[in-house]
Amino acid sequence: MGRVYRRRRQTAAALIIVFLLLIAGVIGIGVRNVVNAWNNVGPEDYEGTGNGTAVLIEVADGSSLSQLGPMLVEKNVVASDAAFQSAAVSTTNTASLQPGFYRLEEEMSAESAVEALLDGEGRAGVVDIPNGLTLQDVKVVGGDTRFGIYTLLSQSTCKDQDTCKQPQEFMDAAATTPAAELGVPEWAMKVVSEHKGDAKRLEGLIRPGIHSFDPSLAPAQILQKLVATSVQAYEETGLLRQAKAVKLTPYELITAASLVEREAPAGDFDKVGRVILNRLAEPMRLEFDSTVNYDLSEVEVATTDEDRGRKTPWNTYAKDGLPATPIASPSQEALLAMEHPAKGDWLFFVTVDKDGRTVFNRDFDAHQEATRESIDNGVLDSGR
Repeated sequence: MGRVYRRRRQTAAALIIVFLLLIAGVIGIGVRNVVNAWNNVGPEDYEGTGNGTAVLIEVADGSSLSQLGPMLVEKNVVASDAAFQSAAVSTTNTASLQPGFYRLEEEMSAESAVEALLDGEGRAGVVDIPNGLTLQDVKVVGGDTRFGIYTLLSQSTCKDQDTCKQPQEFMDAAATTPAAELGVPEWAMKVVSEHKGDAKRLEGLIRPGIHSFDPSLAPAQILQKLVATSVQAYEETGLLRQAKAVKLTPYELITAASLVEREAPAGDFDKVGRVILNRLAEPMRLEFDSTVNYDLSEVEVATTDEDRGRKTPWNTYAKDGLPATPIASPSQEALLAMEHPAKGDWLFFVTVDKDGRTVFNRDFDAHQEATRESIDNGVLDSGR
């Protein structure tokens, strides 16, 4: 009996060993398959640069590349967030991602989607407006045409033929759309509404700087966004409070700031702001050449006697007070100069050399002497 019992124990032990070896084999095969699958296939991903179906993606200001993965999966741009994150981690220039709208395609490989977002070529709906730019194009005497805001907006939308809008479409929208639908604030509503039909009536209400917008929107909707964000930025400078302090309406202060932008050399913005306020208080006409140029088909620093005699809503040689509307997009520096002007009794100023040196005077005879110096130095020499 003892010998039989020992044999049974040996047989059971052998069976257990065989069973354990089988389990280990199965586990080993499974682990090996998982490792091979990860190494050979990785997370689900598409191949190539897309299937031709365009998708517009918004990258909000401050967004990181990795945050875009779930949205790209939802819009079927990439196959999986894991593949996109892997491609994002593999790149070294993630900091180059810029806010705005990007034209991508459905079914892009994660790597090609990352490249498209970082190289910026598909970026649309972004416009960078320089300080002092006007809404419409300006022809400079003896020089090139300076593109205005409407043209810059058109160029931004026309990176994709499906969203392309011509400058005239923006001008028509600005001229005919009710002011409230264009984002015009209450403090500018009366004047803008009175100029219905004029594409220039939004002048000064779109601030300089970088703006992003959905290029697929209608022209009026794009203008509305730019005006609304600009007004918010203006008001954050203390516009409403400071306008009262200098005895102007908010709209008048924007208008005066546009004159500072076009007239004042660097470093003298607050002095020119004070000259404007001093002249309005006298009262005496501003007589700024920039206001004469605003309505001309060709412009230069100096103006002719004939042009200065033309009666327009802007020509401050031929009308009292400020121009009817701003004449350009004032920078924040110009706006702050009007909100916090320098102290002084000056009524006149003229830039006397091409380095920008500007002479301020209260006495007219002294101003005339400075003007002769300016003419001698070629600053006020007219090419017409």
